[in-house]
Amino acid sequence: PRQPAKTLWYDRPRYVYLEFCVEDSRDVKVVIEDQRLVFSCKNADGVEFYNEINLYARVNSKDSREKRSDRSITCFMRKWKEKVAWPRITKENIKPAWLSVDFDNWRDWEGDEELERAMVEQYAEV
Repeated sequence: PRQPAKTLWYDRPRYVYLEFCVEDSRDVKVVIEDQRLVFSCKNADGVEFYNEINLYARVNSKDSREKRSDRSITCFMRKWKEKVAWPRITKENIKPAWLSVDFDNWRDWEGDEELERAMVEQYAEV
């Protein structure tokens, strides 16, 4: 049986970030489309995870990436309209139980663009 992965998200001026919290993931598949993201993987115990998110707004799928670590898979999606805040990640105004705001990374945007650029470059290097 598949289950959704616990997911954290946060908003930045140019990108929206999603972190799928699955330790020791394998068979990771991330499909980023202009209005939708589909994530699937298995953990070390063979449990299958699957998340499908219809996105609040359009993203540039060609300038979006994911990065896998031992503890999670982070996706960063380039917003089609930069500097427009997303009040939520989902198109529907409902919050699935598995989805939470990442308050550790959520912050005011003022003067944030340099930091964001550095973060994206750091992810791109891996």
